Amino acid sequence: MTKHEHALPPPSGSIAPPCTMVIFGAAGDLTKRKLIPSLYNLAREKLLPDEFAVLGVARADLDHAGFRKQLADEIAGFVPGKLDPKLWEWLEKRIYYLPGKFDDPETFKRLSVELERIEGQHRTRGNLLFYLATSPDYFAGVTKSLKDAGLAGEEPGRWRRVIVEKPFGRDLVTAKELNASLLSVLSERQIYRIDHYLGKETVQNILVFRFANGIFEPIWNRRYVDHVQITVAETLGVEKRGGYYDRAGCLRDMVPNHIFQLISLVGMEPPISFDADAVRDEQSKVLRAIRPLAPEEVLSHTVRGQYGAGGIAGRALTHYRSEPGVDPRSHTETYVAMKLGIDSWRWNGVPFYLRVGKALATRTTEITINFRRPPLVLFRNTNVGELTPNQLVISVQPKEGISLSFGAKVPGATLKVGGVDMEFDYSRHFGSMPATGYERLMYDAMLGDQTLFQRADMVEAGWSVVAPVLDVWQALPPRGFPNYPAGTWGPADADTLLTRDGRAWRSS
Repeated sequence: MTKHEHALPPPSGSIAPPCTMVIFGAAGDLTKRKLIPSLYNLAREKLLPDEFAVLGVARADLDHAGFRKQLADEIAGFVPGKLDPKLWEWLEKRIYYLPGKFDDPETFKRLSVELERIEGQHRTRGNLLFYLATSPDYFAGVTKSLKDAGLAGEEPGRWRRVIVEKPFGRDLVTAKELNASLLSVLSERQIYRIDHYLGKETVQNILVFRFANGIFEPIWNRRYVDHVQITVAETLGVEKRGGYYDRAGCLRDMVPNHIFQLISLVGMEPPISFDADAVRDEQSKVLRAIRPLAPEEVLSHTVRGQYGAGGIAGRALTHYRSEPGVDPRSHTETYVAMKLGIDSWRWNGVPFYLRVGKALATRTTEITINFRRPPLVLFRNTNVGELTPNQLVISVQPKEGISLSFGAKVPGATLKVGGVDMEFDYSRHFGSMPATGYERLMYDAMLGDQTLFQRADMVEAGWSVVAPVLDVWQALPPRGFPNYPAGTWGPADADTLLTRDGRAWRSS
């Protein structure tokens, strides 16, 4: 290997190196809602170099001025607070556009010429960050075309990296095929499989919370933890994504990526360092230790649901099957609940319950560590009839923070125990930082830090766990869809999943 292949990324907090960011699919919503606002926020934090440029590539027939105007007309609606005109002017004059089809070799020939021009004008030193904000159908083809155009190869002093949006495959077979296709063109260290959940501060803080505080890690195991709950609830329906969603479903859309990333951070062993591969090695071990469900266990350990008509906060929601782009007889699930186990020394016997769905009662993403209930022996001759187990709740969205519940004596002449909470709120303690959730991820990709990005083996391990569930669900179509009204917490069977174990979902 050459020397530059082993170079460590610059320390976080330093200005990103010179580069040109190329966005394939630049005319889509992701670019205007997330990517350009994220670059604006990075510029505001003075983390982008002067030697920086953005080149959008899409089929829309636009020129540089037209693309800039399109972004300028909408950027104010996607950045918090008042738009700083000088800051936007700095970024806008670095934005360019190239019309073209992603499956046309001529597009990539013109791309190569345009990148040389931009490099000469902005001194970006040949460093290229490609963002595939396209349909997954184009992932393999675009990367191969980059190679054919001489834009994927690295040499000393010049790096080339590719950010790949989800979904990363539809199942284990297609995920392996996509990995093989990408790795035939790029090395693993050039591939950044992005999951925007990992851009959230609270998710990143899980590692710091666990490994920088001596009071939590000693009890983060099967001796003290009764079970773990992960909830990802949205109040919205599928809205304009009906066509995509009806082909994917909730399980494919959320579990192998978002949910399993959270499980891996909660369940991993301490890495030997914060080097990207050291962290991802431990995450991969957790994912490979999740016990795949046998076909008969799929029936008892999983629940699927589809929302019907209902209301949320005074807003009426139509049933899923009447959403635009959805088959009126659709069997696609909009809700999933599962009980999983991790076959490791730390977590053996500790169930991990997860639930994720659309059109639910409250928008929330949280991880709840439920500790074992203390014995009642000491209080058997008092008025204390039951001791509530401690809960540690890591809130990811919409509020980011951490709370710990514990028992305390209620003031008075008799002995009574009441539950109290210690709460940490990010915005109150550190102040709110305008963010889209993509800033840290794009900044890390520029630095060459892959810690928050999935590796090929992690992707395949996640699909390996999901595969048996997909097989059984495909063989046995659901009965009774829709089976939960919009605005509720999902189908009744999801509650049964826990009550038969003597447990209950945390009330959010």
